[in-house]
Amino acid sequence: MIAKDIEKKWQEAWEKDLCFNVKEYDKQKPKYYVLEMFPYPSGKIHVGHLRNYTIGDVIARHKRSQGYNVLYPFGWDAFGLPAENAAIKEKVHPAVWTYQNIEYMKQQLKKIGLSYDWSREFATCDPDYYKHEQKFFIELFKKGLAYRKESVVNWDPVDHTVLANEQVIDGKGWRSGAPVERKNLTQWFLKITDYAEELLSDLKDLDWPENVKIMQENWIGKSEGATVKFEIQGSNQEIEIFTTKPHTLFGASFLALSYAHPILRDLKDPKILAFIEKAKKYDDRSDQTKEGIDTGLKVIHPLKPDETLPIWIANFVLADYGSGALFGCPAHDERDHEFALTYNLPIIQVIDNEKEEINISKSAYTGEGTMINSEFLDGLDSLQAKGKVIEHLAKQGKAKKEVFYKLRDWGISRQRFWGCPIPIIHCEKCGILPVEEKDLPVVLPKDADVTGRGNALDTHQTWKHTACYKCKGPATRETDTFDTFFESSWYFARYCNSHAQGMTDREACDYWMPVDQYIGGIEHAILHLLYARFFTKAMNEQGYVGVREPFTSLLTQGMVLHHTYKDEDNQWIYPDMVVNVDGVLKDKSTGKQVFKGALEKMSKSKKNVVDLDSILEEYGADVIRLFVMSDSPPEKEIEWSTNGIKGCQRFIKKMIDFSDQLAAIGKDKLVAGDESKKVLSLMHLTIKTFTEDLAELKFNKAIARVRELYNYVSDLFYKNILVPEIKDAFEIVIRLINPITPHVTEEIWSTLGKTSILAKTPWPEYEEVYLIQEQVTLSVQMNGKLKGTIQIAVGSSEDIIKEEALKLVQKDLATKSLKKAIIVPNRTVNLVVA
Repeated sequence: MIAKDIEKKWQEAWEKDLCFNVKEYDKQKPKYYVLEMFPYPSGKIHVGHLRNYTIGDVIARHKRSQGYNVLYPFGWDAFGLPAENAAIKEKVHPAVWTYQNIEYMKQQLKKIGLSYDWSREFATCDPDYYKHEQKFFIELFKKGLAYRKESVVNWDPVDHTVLANEQVIDGKGWRSGAPVERKNLTQWFLKITDYAEELLSDLKDLDWPENVKIMQENWIGKSEGATVKFEIQGSNQEIEIFTTKPHTLFGASFLALSYAHPILRDLKDPKILAFIEKAKKYDDRSDQTKEGIDTGLKVIHPLKPDETLPIWIANFVLADYGSGALFGCPAHDERDHEFALTYNLPIIQVIDNEKEEINISKSAYTGEGTMINSEFLDGLDSLQAKGKVIEHLAKQGKAKKEVFYKLRDWGISRQRFWGCPIPIIHCEKCGILPVEEKDLPVVLPKDADVTGRGNALDTHQTWKHTACYKCKGPATRETDTFDTFFESSWYFARYCNSHAQGMTDREACDYWMPVDQYIGGIEHAILHLLYARFFTKAMNEQGYVGVREPFTSLLTQGMVLHHTYKDEDNQWIYPDMVVNVDGVLKDKSTGKQVFKGALEKMSKSKKNVVDLDSILEEYGADVIRLFVMSDSPPEKEIEWSTNGIKGCQRFIKKMIDFSDQLAAIGKDKLVAGDESKKVLSLMHLTIKTFTEDLAELKFNKAIARVRELYNYVSDLFYKNILVPEIKDAFEIVIRLINPITPHVTEEIWSTLGKTSILAKTPWPEYEEVYLIQEQVTLSVQMNGKLKGTIQIAVGSSEDIIKEEALKLVQKDLATKSLKKAIIVPNRTVNLVVA
């Protein structure tokens, strides 16, 4: 039987037996909720996506067999720009394109053998889904957590929409890659800043990768300092500036404002106005040239009333950060130093450190030290001076101690059609009104003219114009739609009961939440993961969930990499279109020469993807699943390798052939012998270590261990050492590797005469009595020098020996790198380092 026939057979068996439809509130079992970040229905799944889903499936299958009541659902993050762009190109409604893709991708996922509970499936573009978030938005609006204001926004000129700060990467739109512009627009915001401290402090309780927590900490950006008031000379106006370094005020030589600062509105100088227009196109990358213009205005120095500081407009001061103003202390800030050198502004040193060589004419000194040139602060430690200057200015009403967060409120307005409509109407008489609950959901029109030029909702007259339910007069609907991260910020709670009448089923959420294991890419560390945490806290306050954090543990899986290819016209080429002709790479469809590029994350835009359908046809699902799980630790990147795939294919074929031969051996041929004890010992040790490795998500190590057990028992078999324990051990091999290669192991299990379904078979347990193994002592050397000894079970693989040796010299390797390990069986391990 070929792979696809085996896979189809067992997929149908699982579905018929409802193996994966979870039982609600099973009090006899502990619950376990495993979830991958749900996909955008872009059209096709490629093998780059497969690793994410396979990891989740292995965990779900393993936990089920351990006796957990497992929730493992799936759905679709279905709103977004690609559907709208496809609608423009294909001249179809985005919904048509989206649901067609969902149907195709669902069939692809089923072919992989993923054990989802499909009864909970939904797409976020379903009105039955987004009507609940519209109601939730109205609740936030009434609570003051959703508000509307004019603000400077990031405008993507290609996608014609506003981007949140988190969606601007190196000054470019995260999807289009176009340079982002700054515009003043009236936008809707959610007050995520009200939760800044809790979002920060709760990170410590999460079992998340440290780098993800650090990224969120940095994005929230807690700073302790002071807000200082600067009086504008000849005016009763003041400029407020938050600073973490108020003790450097005696070194201030200028003020710098954002182009959007309100005091600039009355300036008429054409040069200044031209600079403001130019500054709108600036982003905050550190490699950009710092530019500015003197406004001619001055402020009175808060510590030296007889002196003034010039007010400049600078392109590096962000409109939406702090008050959009800062004071420049060039001697102790690198950016200010660069600006001062450019415009010949004074550089005044106010911190000295005898232990450092300081030359402020060349570079800023940004460390701590002793105060100088600072009047009443002279001689103080710079940290002490910080508190003293705040106290001094506070007595004069010129400053107050404050905590500041870099985190900005979440701008949720998008000027695109294919998104959830914001449930607001605008009435000239009654103002801004939320749509009445009985009129939810506000659905998108089916006859919209989606052209890509502006917002199709804004030009749809019959949809846009409505009546005010208060005064019965004319009103208009809000034509902005929600940022699509709105939908992905709560979907995990909906899965607890996707058919609930309300936003969530609180009883179901109390049972299932939080998600025990969440899986997804690290690119979502700031965007999705931060928003989901905020939403969960807000949902908790509205009574929708009982938890304050959505995800207990997080695994950020590494990407699948593949070489890129370009032809002689600099066009991207799919890998399966590249052939080697006499040592020269060519495009088999055009004959043009092809050039091999770098290893990069699989991406449709660069065409370095491997089509899932064709690879399933050639190798089968289990081979691909085994490859993506066995090559590297799950958090590390893996390179797509045909040789690696074929190696996995050979291993699976060996198991199939072995099972056929083992099944054909009569019981009378299996006789106890000297190897019986060793087989039992290795079998129970493998159960123990494999189970521990799966619990720690060390899938590649687990696979190496089970292959070691298989190699041992098959070697005995082919040497005609036919002890009965060979069959027991092989059955354990099949049971252990079943979550990774579920189809072929079900088939082998059946071949061995078993009538049960492995997907519903309990996980094997080891017995301590068999773990006592014959040990051997190995000396461990580093570059020939003895470092100690290790105890190893006789017959251990080189991987296990190397692993134990490296544990012994862990501290020594902190400053060195391992080049190779030379293992002399049962004697020594020599680690060569440099």
